[in-house]
Amino acid sequence: MAKKTVADIDVKGKKVLMRCDFNVPQDAKGNITSDDRIVKALPTIKNILERGGALILMSHLGRTEGQRDEKFTLAPVAKRLSEMLGKKVIFAGDCIGADVKAKAKALKSGDCMLLENLRFHKEETIKDKAAKEDVQLRKAKDDFAKQLADLADIYVDDAFGTAHRDNASMYTVPQAMKGKPRVIGFLVEKELKFLGDTISNPEKPFVAILGGAKVSDKIGVIENLIGKVDRIIIGGAMAYTFLKSRGKAIGNSLCEDDFMDKALQLLDHAADANCQVVLPPDHAVVRKLEPNAEHRIAVGDIDMGWQAVDIGPMAAKIYAKNITDAKTIIWNGPMGVFEMPPFDKGTKAIALAVAEATDKGARSVIGGGDSASAIEKLGLQDRISHISTGGGASLELLEGKKFKAIEILDDK
Repeated sequence: MAKKTVADIDVKGKKVLMRCDFNVPQDAKGNITSDDRIVKALPTIKNILERGGALILMSHLGRTEGQRDEKFTLAPVAKRLSEMLGKKVIFAGDCIGADVKAKAKALKSGDCMLLENLRFHKEETIKDKAAKEDVQLRKAKDDFAKQLADLADIYVDDAFGTAHRDNASMYTVPQAMKGKPRVIGFLVEKELKFLGDTISNPEKPFVAILGGAKVSDKIGVIENLIGKVDRIIIGGAMAYTFLKSRGKAIGNSLCEDDFMDKALQLLDHAADANCQVVLPPDHAVVRKLEPNAEHRIAVGDIDMGWQAVDIGPMAAKIYAKNITDAKTIIWNGPMGVFEMPPFDKGTKAIALAVAEATDKGARSVIGGGDSASAIEKLGLQDRISHISTGGGASLELLEGKKFKAIEILDDK
């Protein structure tokens, strides 16, 4: 169901509370190492400010266990955002309290303020289920959310990276703002359009590429995609649970033995649905995983004492060939230990194949996380249709799950 966006409402002279995902990577000294998440929030931010709204931004940063930790202050984000906007972004030393309330009240049209890290308060991450079962927790979460809700006339959700969570700022705040406009920003709109529409209305052939460590993390995705896609290409450590379930020797490769039966069921289900599952015929293997470790290529079975850390060159060619004619591509998860050369070769080969297919007219969607990192590391981002900002959120959307935090917002 289509949701209203900031473009559908009048923000002039209104206070707008906007949930962003400014969970940016930082170095040991707190310097921002990639401002991509800030950049992607700019279209919504600028739209609100240029149309005369007074903007109050909120976000989390890192895992703070509900305690104030200056290592995770959003002050550097406020500074970077000020540089990007060419105007001072007011920074509040907290996200609730009398001082924040006074600063919000004083905002004029075109002003922008960033609240301090939401997760400095434990109430932000109280799960909805826990709040329903415990009166004290519910009261704490509701009180926290009400203080945020009372700051503004309009609520905007532009934080796709946390769209799958029922954090107070994502779910309880818009609940508390019932009767006021509650809409999505342009980033969330784009994410829902690309990920949702790609699965719902794909042009064939439709190819899904799934990697990463665990089959258990991707079971829901595979189940949802079987019957929709023409091919599922599987790489990464999760491939070895599938291979072992088929009776292949995998040496010391990672394997989820508890999910072997499920893996076999998925393979049978795919065969019944005329969905081709492509597994690696060869593998880069090591005795000990470390940078530039001694390695060799194993074809077929893997000897004991050896561990697969990447797909082999034969697999890379087969996978690329299976991507070449695709019209729709979804990729989530690397093919190997891509952050440790030379075990990034398989992931690089897939990234190039996806980019080349996109060049020829395919719609390609990268589901965030390590796949997005690999694409950006190779400088291929401009040759991809869409790179998601939310690894966990995109994965749940690929599973066909609904997001409570989105469902609660205003329909068009």
